[in-house]
Amino acid sequence: DEQFPADAIESLGYSAIWHGQKSWNGVALLSRVGEPVETRRALPADPNLEQSRYIEAAICGILIGNIYAPNGNPMPGPKFDYKLAWLDALAVHAQDLLDCEAPALLMGDFNVIPTDEDVYKPERWLKDALFAPEAREKYRALVAQGWTDAIRHLFPDKRIYTFWHYWRNSFERDAGIRIDHLLLSRTLAKKLKRAGVDRTPRAWEKTSDHAPVWVEVEV
Repeated sequence: DEQFPADAIESLGYSAIWHGQKSWNGVALLSRVGEPVETRRALPADPNLEQSRYIEAAICGILIGNIYAPNGNPMPGPKFDYKLAWLDALAVHAQDLLDCEAPALLMGDFNVIPTDEDVYKPERWLKDALFAPEAREKYRALVAQGWTDAIRHLFPDKRIYTFWHYWRNSFERDAGIRIDHLLLSRTLAKKLKRAGVDRTPRAWEKTSDHAPVWVEVEV
């Protein structure tokens, strides 16, 4: 938490809240339309509170939950078991958000490839936790609660990726996967205008292997 670049972000005009952890995990919300009012830090039934994987705030009339789901590899094993348990906890909280009927957005790295259309070559991911049938089913059940997958809703038949490995020129060959998702509650889905993936930063040097995913809604 103490290494979060709060001053630099504020100098660019953003307010921010964050939930950090040494090394791997961390989530943050930045806003240019008012201070984020934090409503939750970690899922109510998170199976491992030592890992910083969820933060939620009210911003501009929308409840926004930011997610960094467990990777789950290698599977089978304790990391995969934790992934499934975490997704179960997310589903319980997601249902609570829907039940309150407030405009809500769940966004971030879900570490789940939902369907064959979300991966360059499905056969190469069969032994990966991101493409495991158990994880895919939990994502399907989550969306079926009443959430709208903004990207898939607007582009039902198009192959769209958000992540490309660093090796074998994956980005240049467009050998990617879609694991970063934007889920809109029923009330917010009615306000959906546009969504997409900004591929430009992925081509920069020393960049993330993820590309920014974005959504535009009417507020």
